[in-house]
This record gives sequence, C-alpha cells and structure tokens, in this order.
Amino acid sequence: MHPILWQAIMSLCCGALPDGFVYPDALCGNIILEIRYYTSYNFIGERLDGYEAPRAVLAEQAAIALCEAAAEFEKLGFAIKIYDAYRPQSAVDHFLRWGSDKADCRMKDIFYPDISKEDIFTLDYISPHSAHSRGSAVDMTLIGLRTGKETDMGGVFDFFGPVSAYDASGISWSQRENRMLMRRVMTECGFEPEDSEWWHFRLSDEPYPDTAFDFPIR
Repeated sequence: MHPILWQAIMSLCCGALPDGFVYPDALCGNIILEIRYYTSYNFIGERLDGYEAPRAVLAEQAAIALCEAAAEFEKLGFAIKIYDAYRPQSAVDHFLRWGSDKADCRMKDIFYPDISKEDIFTLDYISPHSAHSRGSAVDMTLIGLRTGKETDMGGVFDFFGPVSAYDASGISWSQRENRMLMRRVMTECGFEPEDSEWWHFRLSDEPYPDTAFDFPIR
C-alpha cells in the first residue's frame, strides 16, 4: 500500500494531522516508540504540555527520510527507537517555565547530576527555539532486532553532560562504533547530527525552516 494512502487510513483511526505532517511509524516498519515527554520519566519529571498521546509525528519529508534510514538499519539488524520527534511549541514553553522554577530539581540525580539547573540553559542544552517544533528533528537510538535491547551508546537520552557529546571521551570503542554507525546512516539519509547530543538528528532540507508549530500530539 502506498505510504500516503496508509497515512490517510491512520489519520481516520488516530486523528487527523495538519497537512504536511505524518506518523512515521505508520509509514514504515521497524520504528519503535518510547515518547518520554508523554511520561513523567524525563528531566522535568512530568508530562509536557501538548503531548496528549504517546505518538511520534514528523513533517512528511522528514518521515520519508527516516523510513529510508529504518530500511538501512533493518539490513544491519537494527530498528529505530524514537524518544521524541515533533515537539509542540507549548512543550518548549513548558521547558522554559520549568527553568524559571529554581526549586524544582526532582530529576536532577538522573538527568543532570553534575551541573546546576541554570547551566542547562547557559550551556544551550535547551533553547527557546527548536527544530523539533518545525517537525524536522528526531531523538532516537537503535534496538537490536535479535535481542530487542537498546544498543549501548555509552550514555542515555537527555542526559545533560559531556558524555552526551558525539565524540565524548571516556566511552568504549564499541559504544563509539555504535554512535558512528547511527550517525553514518542518518547523514546518508539526509539528516544532520548534533555534536552535543548523540541522539539528535535534523533533516538537512527542512520544509518549514521558519515555522514553530503548536498543534497537540494526539
């Protein structure tokens, strides 16, 4: 079945999306979802505004490119796990409100044990503008198809610290190889990596480079 026709069927079942946006896991196989911002297991400690369902949404062009990557990873024995994709601007605003509450550090021991909450913003781990809100970015890792386990990347998603940098020192050679593999396939499929976050990839040719969307994820 043609991907766009399949997407139309999924929209009837799951709620229509704005024109130009799709559910990537409805377009292709071997995409697993673990949408952290729909849960309380994230660096804030609560569900973010705009996440009304644990779904991944992307601009159509980004989703097609991601499906190309998924097909390549499948040949290599991996599936993609998505932690986050399109992010409503209201969720970004939620980040900023949280940042202004200096007393709320409930997840510090897990996600930013070595830096202050203020440093998360001064070191540009969080920005008031995000490619996620343009529908062009995905946060991800790889899952072994035989094991069903996450591939060891030498760090965890959304950890604020030097180990999250792509070329971090102190990680093993196998962990570095896993990061290199993921980056190679994603860049070959049209995405640009983020040096400070091994999990983050942005479509190089963004369809909406100047627009921050704010429709909820349903």
